[in-house]
Amino acid sequence: MNESSARAVTRRALLGAGAATAALATTAAAPAAASGHRTPRSNTHVVLLGTAGGPSLLQGSDRHGISSAVVVGDRYYLVDAGHGIYHQLLKARLGNWNKLPAEPLDGLRAVFLTHLHSDHVSDLATLFTSGLFAGLDRADPPVQLIGPGDRGVLPPVFGGVPEPAIVAPEEPTPGTTAMWHHLIRAFATDYNDRSRDNGKPSPHNLVEAHDIVLPSELAADPNGTPHPAMNPIDVYEDDRVKVTGILVQHAPIFPAFAFRFDTEDGSVVFSGDTSPSDNLIRLADGADVLLHEVMSVAAVEEGFPKPRTPQQEGLVQHLLSAHTSIEDVGPVAERAGAKKLVLHHFVPPHRPEREWRNAQKGFSGRLIVGQDLDVINVGTGRSRGQR
Repeated sequence: MNESSARAVTRRALLGAGAATAALATTAAAPAAASGHRTPRSNTHVVLLGTAGGPSLLQGSDRHGISSAVVVGDRYYLVDAGHGIYHQLLKARLGNWNKLPAEPLDGLRAVFLTHLHSDHVSDLATLFTSGLFAGLDRADPPVQLIGPGDRGVLPPVFGGVPEPAIVAPEEPTPGTTAMWHHLIRAFATDYNDRSRDNGKPSPHNLVEAHDIVLPSELAADPNGTPHPAMNPIDVYEDDRVKVTGILVQHAPIFPAFAFRFDTEDGSVVFSGDTSPSDNLIRLADGADVLLHEVMSVAAVEEGFPKPRTPQQEGLVQHLLSAHTSIEDVGPVAERAGAKKLVLHHFVPPHRPEREWRNAQKGFSGRLIVGQDLDVINVGTGRSRGQR
């Protein structure tokens, strides 16, 4: 079991940065969790608010953008903020969902961003702007917004395309804190109007953003491959949960993080977007639940048949090197010793469930093919919808 799970969970302030391989086995595919609301059976549980990966909207898929909630009692913590999260909070019955008007955000304590690709942050502004009228001002203030910092240098150009014009050359790679400050400025008209019209506080008084600080040696070469080996670092802790993080391989995006949540009930790990990562396996050691992204290589090959243009080949190579295939995800979970593997962040999101179930190969634990609004219990009880 990860060393961090053995530590007592006590209330503390936001923390700065500073830390058994099993035999592969194959079992019959376990039934996937079904959609539809059910009452959770454990004090700590995960709600899959959205399970689609990538910024594309594809016909044949009703999955919302990637986002999950770790619920501990009457408080919850979000991981990523993909499209549709605001309405999904209500459907998931989080916070004070049954009030008129509903205030699901009154139970929110923190938001963790694995990385700053648009599909992971597209509804962040909606969450906190519309959230002013959905309980944000009643949450235990300030809500913490925690994610990657400024990478400091642009990534290389892929696919042989000409050097593109740089967006915001004075600050081309803002991190979480800078992004939040820019969003506040972008919505200044709305915030100033509403504060004068109905006395609502501005989100910049209710949300406190932080960049995850990496040791200098780990951040020295953002374009280096692969990501540097490291031990988990402390990211956040309060009286209910301890969160640790680690770098994963999602080049050219850097930093990209996986997160581990340890509570009195057990442990849950989010892979973030990554190819197979030894760092992730280290972080997920003995986890009760590992939520891992997954990609269909067959879908990539079908979408970009040969012969390919240099631009298409560059995109294909990025997809193959920055994500984890169906064939690889089971062995990753097995090496980590995870008890339960939950697939989410499906790339692309519209593939049939039977294809995703092939991830059971190489994993001896329980596989769940995630659906939007599934509840995954941590520590005790069964996951919602298991047959």
